[in-house]
Order: sequence, then structure tokens, then C-alpha cells
Amino acid sequence: MTNPATVRPQATRIDGKAFAEKLRARLAAEIATLGFQPGLAVVLVGEDPASQVYVRNKATQTVEVGMRSFEHKLPASVSEAEVLALVTRLNADPAVDGILVQLPLPPHIDADKVLLTIDPAKDVDGFHPVNAGRLATGAQALVPCTPLGCLMLLQDFHGSLAGMEAVIVGRSNIVGKPMAQLLLKADCTVTIAHSRSRDLPALCRRADILVAAVGRPEMVRGDWIKPGATVIDVGINRLPPDEHGKSRLVGDVHYGEAVQVAGAITPVPGGVGPMTIACLLHNTVTAAKARRGV
Repeated sequence: MTNPATVRPQATRIDGKAFAEKLRARLAAEIATLGFQPGLAVVLVGEDPASQVYVRNKATQTVEVGMRSFEHKLPASVSEAEVLALVTRLNADPAVDGILVQLPLPPHIDADKVLLTIDPAKDVDGFHPVNAGRLATGAQALVPCTPLGCLMLLQDFHGSLAGMEAVIVGRSNIVGKPMAQLLLKADCTVTIAHSRSRDLPALCRRADILVAAVGRPEMVRGDWIKPGATVIDVGINRLPPDEHGKSRLVGDVHYGEAVQVAGAITPVPGGVGPMTIACLLHNTVTAAKARRGV
């Protein structure tokens, strides 16, 4: 029989949905005092269902916090030149403080070329090389929304992160690399691990903070995690339907195992996901204030 004294309590659940609600409330209060309405323009090309839902949620939350929402929905057949021309017009529009081009784009449109056309001062996704360079050198930058949300959750939970060892599994330009820069700036010791890393489980076991951002369902197992570590699960993966025809969302971490070992963990859904749109709104307010010298 198991001795109750030896049973470790389950990890604290880091509630990204609740934090995002608080962040949106703070933004709404700040916007009400600005004396102007920040504006966010979203460009959606094609009929991708997931993108349509995401854009609709962005527009709803933009208006709810008191900002102006400009939606530009273009057919999948639109030419690259037409998309570039629209972005150029939005760059010049004084009512627009933030520009987001929803990815993925149709194959005949060069996404890198489109993203490079966005004015870095309006690049609220934080993908422009100018913003990536500023982040890497420690300068003021518009930071990609998902890693920014992860950092906010970590700082809210821990306070100072100084001296903590952080391991990031994944090296994408959207999450892995900017996450590393943000944690370095927060005085963590940072390792970026990836598919070619040797003995990935051993690397993960060193982490006080483990960020999983690889897009592989439940890859990170419970025995990869240092007891008491904080686990940030960025993955959102939809599993195939089971024998009852039901599908479910899971992260890159095996939650059922990890929750028995970690000190704190973000769930999927309800963890990092809600923070992404909230941080997009945060970046738009930041861009709007910077453009006006506020």
C-alpha cells in the first residue's frame, strides 16, 4: 500500500485563459485613457477554416478592448502583387497601428516577401527581421506573441527568473528562437534543443523551465521532466478520431504523466493558446503608443 506521505502533489495548473482575460482588461483600461483608438488590420487570404476562426476571434477581441478592427479578406486566387499593394497601403494608413497577415498563405504567394513588406513599426506579429534583430541585441522590439505570452505566464508565476536553467525544445523563428532571447534577457541560462540534439530526454531533465514547441503530440514524457520544474506547453495538436469518432487536442507534452512530476504546467487547451491573441492586442497598443511618442 502506498504511503500517502510519499505521494507527490500534482503540478499547479497555470491558467492562461484567466491570465489573458486579466491582460485584456488591463489593456481596455489603458486604451480608455489614451485619447485615441489604436487600430489593428488583419489580412486573410483564402478560405482556410482554422484561419477564419482565428481571425474572427482576433477581430472580436480587438473591438472588445476598445480598438478599431480592419479586416481584409481576399480570395485564394489573389495575386502576390495585390497582397503586397494592400500591405503597402496599410503601412501608409495613419489609422492602422498594427498589421497582421494571417499565415499560411497560398503557395503562389511568397510569405517572406509579404512579411518583409510590413512596416517594422506596425509588425505586431514580431516576425520582421528588424524586430528579430532588435530582440536579439536587447533593444526595444515588437516580440512574437506566443513567446511573449509564455514569458508573461512564467514571470507571473515565478516573479524573477534570474539564474534558472531553461530548455526550449524547438528552434522555430516564431517560438523557439525568440523564446530563447526573451529568457536570456530575463537572466536565465538557456539551451535550445531540437530534433538533432543528442539525448533529448537528458537535456530536458536539466530544466527548471521546460518550453515544448515542436508540434509533435505528447512527445515530451513525464520521465523527461525534472521534479518540480515549470513546463510551458506551446503545442496544439489534434489527434485522429478514436473508435467513438471523437478527436481531442493535446500538447507537445504528455500532460497526464507530466502533471505527476512537474511543479507547474500549462494545460492544452487553456494554457498558452489564449495568450497569443491577448499579446497581439498588447503589441498593437505598444505600437500605437510608440508611433505617437506616448
